[in-house]
Amino acid sequence: MSTRNEILLNILKELEKSSRGQVEASAIISTQGLPISSANLDNVDEGVVAAMAAAILAVSERATAELNRGQFNRVLVEGENGYIIIAGAGSEAILVVLANKKANLGYIFLIMTRLSTEIEKTLRE
Repeated sequence: MSTRNEILLNILKELEKSSRGQVEASAIISTQGLPISSANLDNVDEGVVAAMAAAILAVSERATAELNRGQFNRVLVEGENGYIIIAGAGSEAILVVLANKKANLGYIFLIMTRLSTEIEKTLRE
């Protein structure tokens, strides 16, 4: 039987495999900004990713509420070399994806939505 950490790592690996090379790295972060699981964050400090993702999420949730945009879904940060996509994965976790510049964002959003549900379920068990 797989441990919770193994299941979460497999979810991240499935994300990267399903993206057909568009996702370069991914992480599951607690809403408090602590790393839970990550895949391929070789060039980036996992703690920095966790802290920044939690901060971006908090500001984004507040902005959507204050500006009457409804419930927060995700935030997309576009850089010269690619994208950072941050989405909630239940009430306790955040899914962070680093995608390359040629990424099909709609497809990645679809995969992230499906896998966020799996992450939420796994963390509840």
